[in-house]
Amino acid sequence: MARVTIYSTGVCPYCQKAKALLQKWNIPFEEIRIDTDRSKLTEFARVTNGARTVPQILIDGKCIGGFTELTELHMEGGLDKLVEKPGH
Repeated sequence: MARVTIYSTGVCPYCQKAKALLQKWNIPFEEIRIDTDRSKLTEFARVTNGARTVPQILIDGKCIGGFTELTELHMEGGLDKLVEKPGH
């Protein structure tokens, strides 16, 4: 299974939606809150190539974008290719 990381904040509604979708699709993820751990801001900027909005979602270290890109990837069938689901 691919490693999924989501950079988020506690007040971002799109972060909540992205996490809810990942949970609904049974895709485990690691959440990194950049609002409660300021030391992660430098890491966030580096791994997302300077992104300025959250959520930012990484699959195996590759930034796929935010909530919109996550849902588009799922609707186009590309998410299953990136994240091998258990039992498939």
